Amino acid sequence: MDNNIEKHCHTESSNRKSHHPDHIKKDLENRLNRIEGQIRGIKGMVERDVYCDDIITQLSATQSALNSVAKVLLQWHLKGCVVDRLSEGDEAVLDELVVTIQKLMKK
Repeated sequence: MDNNIEKHCHTESSNRKSHHPDHIKKDLENRLNRIEGQIRGIKGMVERDVYCDDIITQLSATQSALNSVAKVLLQWHLKGCVVDRLSEGDEAVLDELVVTIQKLMKK
């Protein structure tokens, strides 16, 4: 966990927010920008009638990139938000975490 950040997650009322270190946010933004570019590229491939197998290869690479973003977010969620909420006595975060992991495993 990044010791420079006291709290990673705020859950007052129903307004939940995460506060991750700037370097993590920047990394995620860069990854998502690349994925956005990949999606635009795939769309262009479809428009140009590129061979299906080549498009599928690019889709697979894009899905892998999305999974990578999810792994980074899950790591910071566990080390930040989950730890913070557990330390506050909020054990409901564990049920939420199980649902989140189930969503990730459907892919």
